[in-house]
Amino acid sequence: MNRRNYQKELEVIIKQNEDRSRVPRLFLHSCCAPCSSYVLEYLSKYFEITVFYYNPNISPKEEYEKRVQEQRRLIEQLPAIHPIHMETGPYESERFYEDTMGLEQEPEGGARCERCFRLRLEETAKRAAKGGFDYFTTTLTISPLKNADCLNQIGEILSTLYSVKHLPSDFKKKNGYKRSVELSEEYGLYRQDYCGCVFSKRIKTL
Repeated sequence: MNRRNYQKELEVIIKQNEDRSRVPRLFLHSCCAPCSSYVLEYLSKYFEITVFYYNPNISPKEEYEKRVQEQRRLIEQLPAIHPIHMETGPYESERFYEDTMGLEQEPEGGARCERCFRLRLEETAKRAAKGGFDYFTTTLTISPLKNADCLNQIGEILSTLYSVKHLPSDFKKKNGYKRSVELSEEYGLYRQDYCGCVFSKRIKTL
């Protein structure tokens, strides 16, 4: 069975929106400034974007706050055709631990990560629907270590649940990840060496 090409699906949607009388609004979940850099450079040509920084998985809180500041700095400095706004969600680490309870020993990329994806994307979908956005999506698919199929499937489920369109993505395609590395160097962005949660940091140090 052929795998879906989410980049091609995204390009079709962009093409369909070209004839609209107004620029569509996108509520974009971001995991960090480096991962969002290429996504913002690319999508701000076609959407008015609100970056939603909501990552209760990140530990410790100081790391979370550092990433928030880097996200804000990038948005302030990055040239964009259409406006880029930012909304910061609350730091709810207890939600992450509650949602992933019993999965602490799961490997990276396993059931714990899928539960974490769902947590962050569900909050994104809820707020996108409440705010009347045309689409929601996440920067997470830019990472070569993140499962784009899983992320898009979660997004589609939430799209139905909250009645807001999910924007398909696989941002690592078309050298997206490579470009994010280049932009991170250009803007001097802090690039963390672990995903964010205490479990991924533990695995990194083993």
